[in-house]
Amino acid sequence: MPASVQPYFFLSYAHTPRFGAGGPDPDMWVERLFRDLSGHVMALTDLPAGADAGFMDREIRSGEGWSERLGTALATCRVFVPLFSPRYFASEMCGKEWFAFAHRTIQRTAVSGEPAEAIVPALWVPVPPAQLPGPAERLQFNHNTFGERYVTDGLYGLIKLRGYAEQYERAVYELAKRIVRVAESVRLEISRPMDYRVVPSAFGGPGVSGGPGTAARTLHVTVAAATRHDLPEGRSPEYYGDSALDWNPYHPAAQRPVAYVAEDLVRSLNYQTTLASFDDDAGHFDTKQPPTRPEILIVDRWAVADDLRRQRLAAFDQDPRPWVSVVVPWNRYDHQSRTREAELTGRLEDTMPVKMSQGRIACRAAANGVANMETLGQILPQVVEAAAQQFLRHAQVYPPAGGAHSERPRLLGPMGMTGPPAPPPAPFPPDTEGHHTRTSGQHPDADGPTNEAGDADDSQS
Repeated sequence: MPASVQPYFFLSYAHTPRFGAGGPDPDMWVERLFRDLSGHVMALTDLPAGADAGFMDREIRSGEGWSERLGTALATCRVFVPLFSPRYFASEMCGKEWFAFAHRTIQRTAVSGEPAEAIVPALWVPVPPAQLPGPAERLQFNHNTFGERYVTDGLYGLIKLRGYAEQYERAVYELAKRIVRVAESVRLEISRPMDYRVVPSAFGGPGVSGGPGTAARTLHVTVAAATRHDLPEGRSPEYYGDSALDWNPYHPAAQRPVAYVAEDLVRSLNYQTTLASFDDDAGHFDTKQPPTRPEILIVDRWAVADDLRRQRLAAFDQDPRPWVSVVVPWNRYDHQSRTREAELTGRLEDTMPVKMSQGRIACRAAANGVANMETLGQILPQVVEAAAQQFLRHAQVYPPAGGAHSERPRLLGPMGMTGPPAPPPAPFPPDTEGHHTRTSGQHPDADGPTNEAGDADDSQS
């Protein structure tokens, strides 16, 4: 791939609208920062002449092929540099860019077993910690090393005020050094470009971006798998550990158990997560109570070899829980699993016929076998979105005290809102045939399998 399409860093920022018709472009200050930063990076590295030190997404927001070029830049750059500002975290486009890059770092960590943080934030405008969404809040980054004025005024304040020219130059130079240091210490693999049009935002959906007054979103991940101490006869222990959470179906290609990879992916969508073993969650699945959070159930096909676990999974499948989506990791290079694939698949389908055929195409694909870590990273956000939509439809609401003309009921729970609930987002993403999930209007509590919108299952679509 030519060096010109492999930028050293990707500068991600939120556009500022012009003030009045024909007014000056406020983004010219970002362009100056980009030029200054690119110059420092070129001076600090041995990048050849003609190489792209940086990439700024403003260059391609119009014209044909913008999605492809943006996806390629995010799939090949070495460091991601988000310009923090209140406007940045309100931007869905910026959230998409963040997730597309973070997906690469999660994949790298899964394969190597070592942390691979390659996001270097910069303060364009200072943002109070309470306004940071989870993915930004969790970054381990000390801005104080860039200077006191940088922390209080941000790069925008330093670049606009002539008296702070020296502080601006220092902050940009320190930022460039940080970018180069991270790029040299974290060697990310070039990945397949994601389709930017259907990439989820790392900052959450409308009204739940993690800002002030917004309740934290939570999602529960449960793993139904054996441990090395209760394996079925003939099953190799190399994929298992002392807990179900230690199950690593993609060994040896991956070093990280699938539960923790899933946790990283879910957290990158601005959720807080909890993890548990299906065997230890005996009293958790109670359909008499309304759900308190969306959930993902990760299932090992070998798990149904245990009679007690198979009975519990069958009982779980019989009670309607559309806010729980099932994911079945499946390693095509696992010789034992491949040899007994038909048997194991049939046994799981007999045990959980509802969950194996429930919901949109992405959910059914996840239940029918996710072949590798890369596919897991692509499909899990869609499964999470389906579970979240179903949770919003089935969570208990309480009408406020007062007369008949009071405001609409408010949703309680970890994904609750401070005001009337926003309408559900449009179906995400289009299925593999280019069609969106149909809405038939069936009541979400109707009998039978339902898709993520509370509709009758569309498995024949």
